[in-house]
Amino acid sequence: MSKITDIVTELARPVVQQAGCELWDVEYVKEAGQWFLRVYIDKDGGVSIDDCEAVSRALDPVLDERDPIETSYTFEVSSAGAERSLKRPSDFERFLGSFVEVRLYKARDGVKEFTGDLAGYEDGAVTIEQNGRRVTFAKGEVANVRLRIRL
Repeated sequence: MSKITDIVTELARPVVQQAGCELWDVEYVKEAGQWFLRVYIDKDGGVSIDDCEAVSRALDPVLDERDPIETSYTFEVSSAGAERSLKRPSDFERFLGSFVEVRLYKARDGVKEFTGDLAGYEDGAVTIEQNGRRVTFAKGEVANVRLRIRL
Protein backbone atom coordinates (compact mmCIF):
# COMPACT_ATOMS: atom_id res chain seq x y z
CA MET A 1 0.00 0.00 0.00
CA SER A 2 2.70 2.51 0.90
CA LYS A 3 4.21 2.12 -2.57
CA ILE A 4 0.91 3.28 -4.08
CA THR A 5 0.74 6.29 -1.78
CA ASP A 6 4.39 7.12 -2.52
CA ILE A 7 3.75 7.03 -6.30
CA VAL A 8 0.56 9.08 -5.99
CA THR A 9 2.35 11.59 -3.76
CA GLU A 10 5.03 12.08 -6.44
CA LEU A 11 2.38 12.50 -9.14
CA ALA A 12 0.12 14.76 -7.08
CA ARG A 13 2.62 17.18 -5.54
CA PRO A 14 3.33 19.25 -8.71
CA VAL A 15 -0.36 19.24 -9.71
CA VAL A 16 -1.42 20.43 -6.26
CA GLN A 17 1.29 23.11 -6.19
CA GLN A 18 0.26 24.33 -9.65
CA ALA A 19 -3.25 24.84 -8.20
CA GLY A 20 -1.77 27.07 -5.48
CA CYS A 21 -2.17 24.50 -2.73
CA GLU A 22 0.03 22.26 -0.60
CA LEU A 23 -0.19 18.47 -0.60
CA TRP A 24 -0.98 17.46 2.98
CA ASP A 25 -1.43 13.68 2.71
CA VAL A 26 -2.35 10.77 0.44
CA GLU A 27 -4.16 7.68 1.68
CA TYR A 28 -5.27 4.51 -0.02
CA VAL A 29 -7.72 2.64 2.20
CA LYS A 30 -10.38 -0.02 2.01
CA GLU A 31 -13.71 0.88 3.60
CA ALA A 32 -16.86 -1.25 3.47
CA GLY A 33 -15.32 -3.44 0.78
CA GLN A 34 -14.40 -0.54 -1.53
CA TRP A 35 -10.98 1.08 -2.14
CA PHE A 36 -10.58 4.85 -1.78
CA LEU A 37 -7.70 7.02 -2.93
CA ARG A 38 -7.81 10.29 -1.02
CA VAL A 39 -5.63 13.29 -1.66
CA TYR A 40 -5.71 15.89 1.11
CA ILE A 41 -4.73 19.48 0.30
CA ASP A 42 -4.16 22.66 2.28
CA LYS A 43 -3.47 26.34 1.67
CA ASP A 44 -3.23 29.56 3.62
CA GLY A 45 -6.70 30.90 4.24
CA GLY A 46 -8.31 27.48 3.80
CA VAL A 47 -9.28 25.19 0.95
CA SER A 48 -12.47 25.78 -1.01
CA ILE A 49 -14.60 23.33 -2.96
CA ASP A 50 -13.24 25.05 -6.09
CA ASP A 51 -9.68 24.19 -5.02
CA CYS A 52 -10.64 20.54 -4.54
CA GLU A 53 -12.38 20.46 -7.91
CA ALA A 54 -9.41 22.08 -9.70
CA VAL A 55 -6.95 19.59 -8.20
CA SER A 56 -9.27 16.66 -8.93
CA ARG A 57 -9.76 17.67 -12.57
CA ALA A 58 -6.02 18.20 -13.09
CA LEU A 59 -4.86 15.09 -11.24
CA ASP A 60 -7.42 12.60 -12.60
CA PRO A 61 -5.90 12.36 -16.11
CA VAL A 62 -2.39 12.08 -14.63
CA LEU A 63 -3.51 9.11 -12.52
CA ASP A 64 -5.27 7.56 -15.54
CA GLU A 65 -2.11 7.87 -17.63
CA ARG A 66 0.32 6.51 -15.02
CA ASP A 67 -2.24 3.99 -13.68
CA PRO A 68 -0.53 3.30 -10.31
CA ILE A 69 -3.52 1.30 -8.99
CA GLU A 70 -4.57 -1.88 -10.78
CA THR A 71 -7.96 -2.33 -9.12
CA SER A 72 -10.96 0.00 -9.24
CA TYR A 73 -11.16 2.71 -6.60
CA THR A 74 -12.97 5.92 -5.73
CA PHE A 75 -10.82 9.04 -6.10
CA GLU A 76 -11.42 11.98 -3.75
CA VAL A 77 -9.70 15.32 -3.19
CA SER A 78 -10.42 16.96 0.13
CA SER A 79 -9.25 19.65 2.51
CA ALA A 80 -6.88 18.44 5.20
CA GLY A 81 -9.41 19.89 7.65
CA ALA A 82 -9.13 21.97 10.77
CA GLU A 83 -8.78 18.84 12.94
CA ARG A 84 -6.23 17.04 10.78
CA SER A 85 -3.84 14.31 11.89
CA LEU A 86 -0.22 15.24 12.40
CA LYS A 87 2.10 12.59 10.94
CA ARG A 88 5.44 14.00 9.79
CA PRO A 89 8.01 15.82 11.93
CA SER A 90 7.34 18.95 9.83
CA ASP A 91 3.64 18.77 10.82
CA PHE A 92 4.56 18.82 14.50
CA GLU A 93 7.03 21.65 13.99
CA ARG A 94 4.47 23.72 12.07
CA PHE A 95 1.76 23.29 14.72
CA LEU A 96 3.90 23.62 17.86
CA GLY A 97 1.78 25.39 20.49
CA SER A 98 -1.50 24.28 18.91
CA PHE A 99 -4.22 22.46 20.81
CA VAL A 100 -4.05 18.72 20.05
CA GLU A 101 -5.52 15.38 21.03
CA VAL A 102 -3.14 12.46 21.58
CA ARG A 103 -4.66 8.99 21.30
CA LEU A 104 -2.76 6.07 22.76
CA TYR A 105 -2.76 2.40 21.79
CA LYS A 106 -3.09 1.38 25.44
CA ALA A 107 -4.54 3.38 28.31
CA ARG A 108 -2.20 5.24 30.64
CA ASP A 109 -3.67 5.48 34.12
CA GLY A 110 -7.01 4.39 32.64
CA VAL A 111 -7.03 7.08 29.93
CA LYS A 112 -6.42 6.65 26.19
CA GLU A 113 -7.06 10.24 25.00
CA PHE A 114 -5.21 13.31 26.22
CA THR A 115 -5.60 16.93 25.10
CA GLY A 116 -3.26 19.86 25.56
CA ASP A 117 -1.01 22.29 23.77
CA LEU A 118 1.67 20.66 21.61
CA ALA A 119 4.89 21.46 23.49
CA GLY A 120 7.39 19.22 21.71
CA TYR A 121 8.16 16.42 19.29
CA GLU A 122 11.42 14.49 19.20
CA ASP A 123 12.11 11.15 17.49
CA GLY A 124 8.40 10.27 17.57
CA ALA A 125 7.86 11.22 21.22
CA VAL A 126 5.07 13.77 21.67
CA THR A 127 4.96 16.26 24.55
CA ILE A 128 1.86 18.26 25.45
CA GLU A 129 1.28 20.87 28.10
CA GLN A 130 -1.85 20.10 30.08
CA ASN A 131 -2.99 22.30 32.97
CA GLY A 132 0.48 23.73 33.51
CA ARG A 133 2.35 20.42 33.43
CA ARG A 134 4.14 18.65 30.61
CA VAL A 135 3.26 15.09 29.66
CA THR A 136 5.41 13.10 27.21
CA PHE A 137 4.25 10.05 25.27
CA ALA A 138 6.78 7.66 23.75
CA LYS A 139 6.57 6.94 20.02
CA GLY A 140 5.35 3.37 20.66
CA GLU A 141 2.45 4.61 22.82
CA VAL A 142 1.01 7.08 20.30
CA ALA A 143 -1.67 5.83 17.92
CA ASN A 144 -2.65 9.25 16.55
CA VAL A 145 -2.13 12.97 17.13
CA ARG A 146 -4.77 15.30 15.76
CA LEU A 147 -5.33 19.05 15.89
CA ARG A 148 -8.41 19.98 17.86
CA ILE A 149 -10.48 23.13 17.95
CA ARG A 150 -10.51 24.49 21.48
CA LEU A 151 -14.11 25.09 22.54
